[in-house]
Amino acid sequence: MSEPALRASGLGKRFGRSVALDGIDLELPAGASLAVLGPNGAGKSTLLRLIAGLARPTSGSLTVAGTPAHRPEARARVGFIGHASLLYPYLTARENLVFAARLQQAPEIAVRVERWLEGSGLARVADLAVSHFSRGMSQRLAIARGLIHDPSLLLLDEPFAGLDPRAATRLAEQLASLHAAGRTLVLVTHDPKRAAELSDRAIVLAAGRVVFDLRGDEAGAAALERAVLAASDSAA
Repeated sequence: MSEPALRASGLGKRFGRSVALDGIDLELPAGASLAVLGPNGAGKSTLLRLIAGLARPTSGSLTVAGTPAHRPEARARVGFIGHASLLYPYLTARENLVFAARLQQAPEIAVRVERWLEGSGLARVADLAVSHFSRGMSQRLAIARGLIHDPSLLLLDEPFAGLDPRAATRLAEQLASLHAAGRTLVLVTHDPKRAAELSDRAIVLAAGRVVFDLRGDEAGAAALERAVLAASDSAA
């Protein structure tokens, strides 16, 4: 039996006396799509950073495909895309992807870069500095950068923030395509409608704990909106 894409057991994270996550238990099979919702300060972004290996838990355990999340071999399986693109604005689109591929020690860099430029609809602006890109273009490039090393698990922190409706629709279609191709997705969002569209399971956090865990037909937009409102009331 294969290891789950993600497993957390008693996961906790503190910053001094402040509790960001408190006893999270979570198991996600490969190829699943999970939405993480909740009020501000609930611990959503902290959870993503722990999964990405950018921070270590204070308590409990967290593994990616059976390997502790902070270890290099686990981090190599993860692509991370935040609400800020974190692209280098004075590098071109191609240069940003080449830099990311080298950082991840990906093979066949030139081939990968051209494939992702084409697949993201950015081939004709590949040699344009990113500082000239629209928000939608930058987000498409950020996703290409997050996938350049072919990770099996993709983490997304509010990827729709600041996108116009057309760009948001295109991004939703791209994420649905990635999920259909077998990628495991973990999406942090404030938007219950997007969460319902793109996930087969949703958890709602409040004060660092899972207060709702909804799956399948239970995880519709209306149900998620009610859950988020209840979580916000409980955290107030």
